[in-house]
Amino acid sequence: MAYDEALAARVRDELGATAGVTERRMFGGLGFMVGGHMAVAASSSGDLMVRADPADADAWIDGDDVRAMEMRGRPMTGWVLVTTAALTDDTALATWVERGVGYARSLPPK
Repeated sequence: MAYDEALAARVRDELGATAGVTERRMFGGLGFMVGGHMAVAASSSGDLMVRADPADADAWIDGDDVRAMEMRGRPMTGWVLVTTAALTDDTALATWVERGVGYARSLPPK
């Protein structure tokens, strides 16, 4: 299944002229990289994968709209999955994109 193209377009618009952003297809989704690190990704399920400081990620998880990211049944520390229901308005999307970009920028360049 392909990634959610509408979500990818919204993320692309949100990132606008953000320096150092590249796109890469991976894991059935479209990842948005900042400084060589994935910040967010439009997934095939329509949800948004967000890179998070592991110290902050647990506080963002609400069990409904935001949950811990899992891949093949294994938790992915430092990643959360935000449902489409939580991304209906541009302000909410901007918040999550900013969180992912902020953490990606904090990592050493690749």
